[in-house]
Amino acid sequence: MAAHAPTGSGRQISPEDLLTLLAVARLGKFTAAAHSLGLNHTTVSRRIAALEKAYGQRVLVASPDGWELSTAGRQLLPIAEDIEAALGRIDAHETAALSGTIRLACPQAFALEFAVPALTSLQLRHPGLQIELITATQRARQYRSGVDIEVVVGRPDAPRSAAKRIRDYRLQLYASQEYLRTHPQPRTLDDLADHRIVYYIENSLQVDDLDEAAAELPAGKGFFRSTSVQAHVLATAGGVGIGILPDFTARGNSRLVQVLPELFSKRVSYWASVRHEALRSAGVRAVLEVL
Repeated sequence: MAAHAPTGSGRQISPEDLLTLLAVARLGKFTAAAHSLGLNHTTVSRRIAALEKAYGQRVLVASPDGWELSTAGRQLLPIAEDIEAALGRIDAHETAALSGTIRLACPQAFALEFAVPALTSLQLRHPGLQIELITATQRARQYRSGVDIEVVVGRPDAPRSAAKRIRDYRLQLYASQEYLRTHPQPRTLDDLADHRIVYYIENSLQVDDLDEAAAELPAGKGFFRSTSVQAHVLATAGGVGIGILPDFTARGNSRLVQVLPELFSKRVSYWASVRHEALRSAGVRAVLEVL
């Protein structure tokens, strides 16, 4: 199947080239688009060049925010989406099935507690849907991230993306039962200065909501720091100190006891940052729905 360019040049536009344009529009990077399509960077670049030659106009423009659609590229986007939808309907027995690859970046704790169960359930219902999950705790990037959905802590400041609130949770203080038996029970927040604190490495995340939680507490007598929430939970349960943990990571853990619940409980939120082009994908919308 091929379409003629509207310029009257007689050149045909390849559906594969249009699908490549669609992937770049959603992910913003040739390398990410190549990965999602099972191609290499050179092939993506060659297909975009062929599309521009056939169409007679630039379809992408470079910007500090990554590759963006030109006016001509935006005109071609609905055609590319129609081709994608048509290919998804080839199997008459799976007309409602989702397919393609969705790339998601999210914090480790969110991945283990929420994303993995939700995404595996979605894949079982839609075998043609492929998932790539990247774990990272960071603020939403201003520039194109090469993923379809980026889950972050706190409302993202990314003007070219849609921000969708996913769920709230609370950062609270926990210690193991053994730790509380062998160390003085803190009665005030100031008492935490006599304890080792388990939390993130200072200034490693630059996530305001997470940094502010630690700033509200006195500096501890010592620390165990890691970029991994799972490490925080294991270290706290192991009795090394008092941990600042998401409430859902401690729920059901018989080794952990909440400390100073009436004095410290900080509400934070998970948000999704999604490019508007990516939201046009049924797969992206389905992933957001299950999250």
